[in-house]
Amino acid sequence: MIKTALVTGAASGLGYELTLLLAKDAYKLILVDIDSAKLADVQIEVETQFNVEVITLIKDLSLPNISQDIINDIGDASIDVLINNAGFGLFGTFAETNWERESAMLNVHVMTTTHLTKLVLEGMVKRGSGKILNMASLAAFQPGPLMSIYYASKSYMLSFSEAIANELKGTGVTVTALCPGPTKTAFQETVSEDANDNKITFNMACAKEVALYGYKAMLKGKSYAIPGRFNKVLAVIPRFITRNAATSIVRKLQAKNRAE
Repeated sequence: MIKTALVTGAASGLGYELTLLLAKDAYKLILVDIDSAKLADVQIEVETQFNVEVITLIKDLSLPNISQDIINDIGDASIDVLINNAGFGLFGTFAETNWERESAMLNVHVMTTTHLTKLVLEGMVKRGSGKILNMASLAAFQPGPLMSIYYASKSYMLSFSEAIANELKGTGVTVTALCPGPTKTAFQETVSEDANDNKITFNMACAKEVALYGYKAMLKGKSYAIPGRFNKVLAVIPRFITRNAATSIVRKLQAKNRAE
């Protein structure tokens, strides 16, 4: 029986790499992204290379109740794998950043991801099987001055994912939060209106390797996954120093990245 996977933010970066992994495993794909041109290219590539069915949905995931629109569009399709990958960042002090952009980020990272998870989860629990991969971040483990909303939203995603993963034990459904560090994707181009701001080069990971790590963790049903040994160390450091110290360190790193 052919299984179906739904991927948001599938047109580039980690979403694209995860899409290829799913296609390789012969999933029928429902790909969601706001970039119609890139998504069309991905559809052609995947259908040609892997001979799997691909459905594309052009959606702005920052809009209210867009998750319900997605479910309405796919009709009776049973979702066996849900990958909530869509997201973006914004650099700057909270007092000066653009609220419309921040509001859109919160809708994408928090509201849409949470709602889509809830809508898909009902069918998974009834069938007694399903896998969900939510895109958190290494940023989820501490506050992040100069990217406060991004860090906070990723902390929410990690906490939410771990909590429902625990609730779902014994149901046949698993939830995994993928927590990558800096990864070479288009994310770095969308963080700031100034293309020179916050270009992180230190500890930069390959998107293909991060996606594979997260994909394997999802298949194993792990509640969270942190790719890279150094990132694992960075994730636990805030437990051993004061919160003020952790926050100050992040502030210095963010400011240094902007200066470079």
